Amino acid sequence: MTAASTVHSSAKATDLLTIDDVRAAAARIEGAVVKTPMMRSITLSEITGADIWLKFENLQFTAAYKERGALNALLQLTDEQRARGVIAASAGNHSQGLSYHGRRLGVPVTIVMPKTTPSVKVMQTESVGGMVELFGETFDEAYAHARELEQQRALTFVHPFDDPKVAAGQGTVALEMLAQEDDFDCLVVPIGGGGLMSGMATVAKALNPEITMIGVQAALFPSMYAHLRGEDMTCGGDTLAEGIAVKAPGNFTREVIADLVDEVLLVDEAALEHAVALLLQIEKTVVEGAGAAGLAAVLSNPEKFAGKKVGLVLCGGNIDTRLLANVLLRDLARGGRLARLRITLQDRPGALYKVMHEFNAHNLNIIEIYHQRIFTTLPAKGLITEIECEARDAELIDTLVEALRAKGYQVELAEVE
Repeated sequence: MTAASTVHSSAKATDLLTIDDVRAAAARIEGAVVKTPMMRSITLSEITGADIWLKFENLQFTAAYKERGALNALLQLTDEQRARGVIAASAGNHSQGLSYHGRRLGVPVTIVMPKTTPSVKVMQTESVGGMVELFGETFDEAYAHARELEQQRALTFVHPFDDPKVAAGQGTVALEMLAQEDDFDCLVVPIGGGGLMSGMATVAKALNPEITMIGVQAALFPSMYAHLRGEDMTCGGDTLAEGIAVKAPGNFTREVIADLVDEVLLVDEAALEHAVALLLQIEKTVVEGAGAAGLAAVLSNPEKFAGKKVGLVLCGGNIDTRLLANVLLRDLARGGRLARLRITLQDRPGALYKVMHEFNAHNLNIIEIYHQRIFTTLPAKGLITEIECEARDAELIDTLVEALRAKGYQVELAEVE
């Protein structure tokens, strides 16, 4: 890929971020962030046909790698900048990482969030020391307001990704990975604005130019993917990977990625959900949608990664518990472990009992039963019952449906998109 036009005066972006910058960042943040473990996943390796290694950045104090870049930027402030404080626009992991280390260092941190930000994210940011100001309905409005406050209050703006100092801090993830295992065939890294990938690609290509760097974006937000291809693609929608739901990549980061990254893949929502569920079920670790993007890419492209040693970054673990519960249940439904059957019955004594007998005969556990007589287009003596059940596998569900239909029942099976 060819680099985009330069954005930082006449300097190339890759001159503004080198492996020496990342090494210097590693020395600065030493002892203040967690050197997270990296381990080989035996089970995921068997499932994918690749040699899968996981870097558990979800084990940082604020549960995301963002601490690294935020801290590296904070440690390079002048005394005057520290005294006045910093500001950022973020409703995600950057706000918590910056707030936590700002409080630890005695640097006032102001975070501007849209008014639509869920209250839990506001409370999480305030709980680690950030002063939150709500403004606007969208992130763009909040960002513009933060830049205004930067000038009005003489604060220092710390960008979540489009800053060489931030990207250098994020690159320390790759330094740790390659210090432990230096023979990866490829590293698969989520891309939102591109700060993590810029830092990691800078390190990987300097230490081993043969390493293939593969970025991953949610299909609903293909901003970097579209930019590198010179295409105009729509960004928007409710993605599970909200941490990488960025409509426009950074000017600095897009140059680095254009120079150093070999390919960017897109993953759909079903793949993201399945990857989140697998990591919890197999590795017993909680990740957010963005944190599971790398695994989702490997699962969606098995032929590309077969037989290769692959490093994946579990970049964050901040996911709402109710959302996580939904993801897990939906994954069970897709896998045929849960099902909802819509069965048409005659409204007469024993009708439901006979159906229950079939569930028992086929060893399926009934979770919920919904009976509907009123809001239906059936005749007055007809009714619809919806039965949620669980089974050992999809084959048991299919066998039950066939048996019910063979006995004259009209059965519809609800699908999960």
